[in-house]
Amino acid sequence: MKIIEALKKIKDLQRKASDLRDKIGDHCAKMSFEDDPYDSPREKISSWLQAHHDIVLEIERLRESVAHTNIATLVEMEIGGKLITKSIHSWISRRRDLVALDYEAWSNLSDKGLRDQLVRGTNAGKDVVEFKVVRFFDPEERDRNIEVYRSERSLIDAKLEVVNATTDLIK
Repeated sequence: MKIIEALKKIKDLQRKASDLRDKIGDHCAKMSFEDDPYDSPREKISSWLQAHHDIVLEIERLRESVAHTNIATLVEMEIGGKLITKSIHSWISRRRDLVALDYEAWSNLSDKGLRDQLVRGTNAGKDVVEFKVVRFFDPEERDRNIEVYRSERSLIDAKLEVVNATTDLIK
């Protein structure tokens, strides 16, 4: 089974479990004057509970297999002109929020609204002092990194779509 198949099966099993929970909730009790909706309602509820439990165990098994596969499988991607190898798990983690954190850090580098200025001195305006903005970063490096982080999430998405469709589950 491929990763994508397991993810889709988990989603389908979650839907089935939800349907069973609804049935359990709808049929777990009745008024004494109402007809029984099933020949043996107690057994029906018990069988639904068991089926639900079995589904939950299968979801757990599949999630564990996906997690194990995601940690054990290395994927190489080109990001910002560099080949980087990480586990699927690490790429998912970067995609979730770490890329955004790096992007935000580099985006915070600015001139803070400061501008170079010429200021006249106090002795009848004859002395002119130049004040320059001093940056503690390279603006070109900032711009390159901002662009890399802007596109990294879509690069990860594209690569992981292929990886999820072609990688067999481990376990």
